[in-house]
Amino acid sequence: MSRAVLSGNEAIARGAYEAGVLVASAYPGTPSTEILENIVGYPEIDASWAPNEKVALEVAIGASFGGGRAIACMKHVGVNVAADPLFTLSYTGVRGGLVLVAADDPEMHSSQNEQDSRNYAKFAKVPMLEPADSQECKEFTRLGFDLSEQFDTPVMLRSCTRISHGKSIVELGERVSGLPAPKLTKDAPKLVMLPGNARVRHPLVEQRIVDLSAYGDGAAINRKEMRSTKVGIICAGVVYQYVREALPEASVLKLGMVYPLPHNLIREFASQVEQLFVIEELDPFIEEQVKAMGIAVTGKAIVPLCGELSPGRIRAAFAKVGLAEAPAAADSITEPLPPRPPNMCPGCPHRGLFYTLNRLNAYVTGDIGCYTLGFMPPLNAMDTCVCMGASVSNASGIVRVLSPEEQRRVVGVIGDSTFLHTGVNSLMEMAYNRVPATIVILDNRITAMTGRQENPTSGYTLKGVPAPEVDLAELCRVLGIEHVRLIDPNNLAETRRVLEEEMARPAPSVVITRRPCCLIKDATRFSPGPPLCIEPDKCTGCKACLRLGCPAIEWLPSSDGKKGKARIDSLLCNGCTVCQQLCKFDAIIHQQG
Repeated sequence: MSRAVLSGNEAIARGAYEAGVLVASAYPGTPSTEILENIVGYPEIDASWAPNEKVALEVAIGASFGGGRAIACMKHVGVNVAADPLFTLSYTGVRGGLVLVAADDPEMHSSQNEQDSRNYAKFAKVPMLEPADSQECKEFTRLGFDLSEQFDTPVMLRSCTRISHGKSIVELGERVSGLPAPKLTKDAPKLVMLPGNARVRHPLVEQRIVDLSAYGDGAAINRKEMRSTKVGIICAGVVYQYVREALPEASVLKLGMVYPLPHNLIREFASQVEQLFVIEELDPFIEEQVKAMGIAVTGKAIVPLCGELSPGRIRAAFAKVGLAEAPAAADSITEPLPPRPPNMCPGCPHRGLFYTLNRLNAYVTGDIGCYTLGFMPPLNAMDTCVCMGASVSNASGIVRVLSPEEQRRVVGVIGDSTFLHTGVNSLMEMAYNRVPATIVILDNRITAMTGRQENPTSGYTLKGVPAPEVDLAELCRVLGIEHVRLIDPNNLAETRRVLEEEMARPAPSVVITRRPCCLIKDATRFSPGPPLCIEPDKCTGCKACLRLGCPAIEWLPSSDGKKGKARIDSLLCNGCTVCQQLCKFDAIIHQQG
């Protein structure tokens, strides 16, 4: 049997392959993105990006109803979007096995909230598995399909940032064979969820949870590790690794299935230890259920509720109650690290737009994507950000409570991929109700923030096959927007003129910025220009170019500290010329030779 060092995401992809998956669908979102990007390397699986997570899950559901095994992958907030079909899928059950991967993001490394996906498993009444390393990512993915078909249920697999991106050794297996061939089978009472059918299915869902809990009592993925009986700890996922490092003498009940809980196993473990604790990231999900069983247990009273856990944080928490030694000074950082705030890339096509919006004193309702960095100084040009697609709806709502004069300041900003994700319906609402707001669609021809994935506007599929491109301008017109303008956001004069005209228009309007992401590798879609440089003799030190916040522009203070000059790093500059348009002294020129 061969072995490989895989990340958790790579291992989930491998598990899907070995489990005989036929269809995989997802919308990219950190930390889950690489699952589909690795699944596409297995030609036996039809892997594709969907416009949003709801569609991704529905594609997987369709494949399951056809008798094939299917997987849908998304980050935690994507489950919010997919919740509608998920809750009814719990009632219908499956035909081919179906696994839904939800990748949580404790500490919000790249997310707008820190929600705990385990609550969805309990809410939807479906089982959830939680692996603790890459080997378990692969094995639990395979197991998920077996459980799905055995118990007639979708199965959720919870990962998190550290599991998704951490790497460890994985033993590789072969792809299963002998699965039933997919075929159409009519079974309306099971798959058509009209009230009469759903009432019959609901008791089956409730019994399924009871059966799964009994299964968990004897399942190998839930295991006791008895050491000192003074302290017993219930944990799961990556927290298990932290516990073993921070509290090596403690007895541990490691849960591989975090819902439903194995009640008998928990009672047995609790009876064998003097003090029982639950250590878990985010919500007291396991703790509350154990307490509901009438078992005395401590959890969030000593373990932080917010943010990621770590061996150091766990050790510190138990040191406060006298059950561990305090972390040594060498284990903690004594010097503060310099801040490294995120920034748009040099030459990013969004920079000129946000600079202009700031100068126009626009009230900008923002969205999820690279352009959310328009909030950061020195651009300071974003005033709200809630979720995918909300910029359009928020703008539509804000305008309705303002005076005509203030209405003109409201501009909603949304990316091309996000617009297709959930912005289309919002724009339809705005057009339908004739709300006089201006929406800017940032069309950079790619889903940039999650790593430059293709989308329906880019002209290519996940597999790199040419595909029809959605015409955003025509789509907006079809939705009822009469005033649609296309601009080059790197042309500051044109950008300002068009924005001023549309912001003053007492009718719904859309401005589409057309400029590809500067990190697209395909030269046919983006070709950088010659880098710029600054002539020191002409630079007056006015700092106008610094207002863009471009990482390629740096400030060189003078030796006396009174004045300085700007400098452009030619290794970072891709010649977008936006800074050149701001310089009133012609000090910024194209580098010669």
